[in-house]
Amino acid sequence: MAKAARGHGLAAEIVGIGRDATRLEAARRDGALDRVTTDLAAGIADADLVLLAPPVGVIAAMLEDVARVCGAQTIVTDVGSTKAAIVRTAERLGRTRQLRFVGSHPMAGSEKSGYGEARADLFRGATVVVTPTESSDPTAVKTVSQLWERLGAGRIVTLDPEAHDRAAAAISHLPHVVAMALVDAVDRFEPAALDIAARGFRDTTRIAASDPVMWEEIFLANREALGQSLIAFREALAELERLVAAGDSAGVRATIARIKARREALR
Repeated sequence: MAKAARGHGLAAEIVGIGRDATRLEAARRDGALDRVTTDLAAGIADADLVLLAPPVGVIAAMLEDVARVCGAQTIVTDVGSTKAAIVRTAERLGRTRQLRFVGSHPMAGSEKSGYGEARADLFRGATVVVTPTESSDPTAVKTVSQLWERLGAGRIVTLDPEAHDRAAAAISHLPHVVAMALVDAVDRFEPAALDIAARGFRDTTRIAASDPVMWEEIFLANREALGQSLIAFREALAELERLVAAGDSAGVRATIARIKARREALR
């Protein structure tokens, strides 16, 4: 985000806040950050915009501190992969103090992590979901949406937080579970086969190499919707398993054709 904002000339000053300032130094030396600090209050003092980007399990807790020290005109957003719990916390805090929070989730990224993997063009053409509620400040919603557009997003979609979490469970969290389970299944069934795994298997399971800490928190934060999506996945898998076990050639072909058509219809 800092690289993209710098590349598009969107900020007069970009401050990096983290638990360990030494881990932020590479970004400062590279010019993505102007200064770094471990002091949240000092970091967001006089900020126009605060972006929260720790793991989802930390964002809700951070909002307490942010709401206590940010200015009345500061807009706060995040990039968490789940939204309901975070937005509920923001709304609760907003009842007793000024907090101009708007949740957002850029549908972009990779299995890589760390500043060394950061790309200024990450959001180019991406879909970004914004999750305002009835109590959200309209100006803040507009500002956050325009920010993502100026960073190169191709489409801004507005969803309520619960709808976002169901959608994210279906098209992001479930695929990560499936990719991880697929690698584990091959390792259980025929581990030597991994030695000859080619592009198809590697492409299908790329996201299984994602950061364990981040995805542990995402899975648990969205466990209800993820659990429902896993039920649907097991039903789909069971149907294919039944057709194969029965030797139903026509059924296998028809099912694959139906799924193929649905996949090809994706924009």
